[in-house]
Amino acid sequence: MSAPPEVRLDGGASLLAWLRRMRDEQPVWRDPAGRYHVFRHEDVQRITADPATFSSDTVGRLSGGERQAAGGQLLLIDPPRHGKMRRLVSKVFTAKMVAAMDPRITEVATDLLDALDGDSFDLVEEFANPLPVIVISSMLGVPPSDRPLFQVWADSLLTVDWETPEGAKALGRTVEELGGYLQQHVTERRARESDDLIGLLVRAEIDGERLNDEDVVSFAALLLLAGHVTTAALLGNMLLTLDLEEGLLGELRSDRARIAPFTEEVLRARPPFLKVDRVPTRAVEIAGVEVPENSAVHLWLLSANRDERVFPEPDRILLDRPNARQLAFGHGIHYCLGAPLARMEGQIALNLMLDRYADIRVDRDSALTYFDNRVNVFGLRQLPLTVKRA
Repeated sequence: MSAPPEVRLDGGASLLAWLRRMRDEQPVWRDPAGRYHVFRHEDVQRITADPATFSSDTVGRLSGGERQAAGGQLLLIDPPRHGKMRRLVSKVFTAKMVAAMDPRITEVATDLLDALDGDSFDLVEEFANPLPVIVISSMLGVPPSDRPLFQVWADSLLTVDWETPEGAKALGRTVEELGGYLQQHVTERRARESDDLIGLLVRAEIDGERLNDEDVVSFAALLLLAGHVTTAALLGNMLLTLDLEEGLLGELRSDRARIAPFTEEVLRARPPFLKVDRVPTRAVEIAGVEVPENSAVHLWLLSANRDERVFPEPDRILLDRPNARQLAFGHGIHYCLGAPLARMEGQIALNLMLDRYADIRVDRDSALTYFDNRVNVFGLRQLPLTVKRA
């Protein structure tokens, strides 16, 4: 079986056709590099719910223990360490804190829309990218003058091929620069209390346990980088979906309560991340295929969310679809902490755009630019829009 084709969202969807074929014919596939790919919803959900058998410590296990994930990277650690860190982080990064960001998100999104001139603009570059960076840096307590740095770091992670030597070096530089910057803020908060997110993380305590500096830095970096990618991709995918689905824009405009189920359908059909990785802690069988201990296993979220066995007519956007089982934000102990924030940003942004514009269309005279498979993002690098003001 050949390698996956390049990502395309525009209806031709060669990647989606490949995933459909793999679900039917080869639900677990070993690629030429020896990595295993899992495509069906049942298997992806079961694996993500079993951290004892399928480790998230991909760095340590795939390097034979020679390397470890720096700091307390929530995505790359297992119980019991994961549980301790997640409890401490969750004590601060609460649903109440996220809900309290509603006015700030509205303010930032309004300012960004106000700054747009004319009747055409690139949604990703001028709105979807800066929105989450400004919101998250506000939460962290980063000075406004430093926010362009955050945008540079976030963008750099999406413009390099991590699997090439040059890309790996660029990634290392970005991680080092961002980590050093955040460490300065952590040091300042330890010397002087602050009620921003970094200050609260520094003081978080449960049963005498606290987060160390590496833990705080890694969570702040994760929130910035993953939060940026998730919201930017979600917003682009929402607007693309509205352009592709005839009549849907008018339906949402007339009934704003439909924006929430629309968001879930976009997350299901076009999840921001293509896949997540796990490593078996022992030899296991997945869908009849023997997978050795310490093998790389790629769990295709996009494929699971399009699995006909769980979601009838998976390629259609159905606002009345029960979506409790969609896996865009993962499943189990590693379910994304930032999911409520991404949903809120996407829904506030779309509501504001519907208020402001009588019509919104993708500019089909301009080329749409997508991320490719190597970046693991299912979304657009650019999305040119033309609008009519209300």
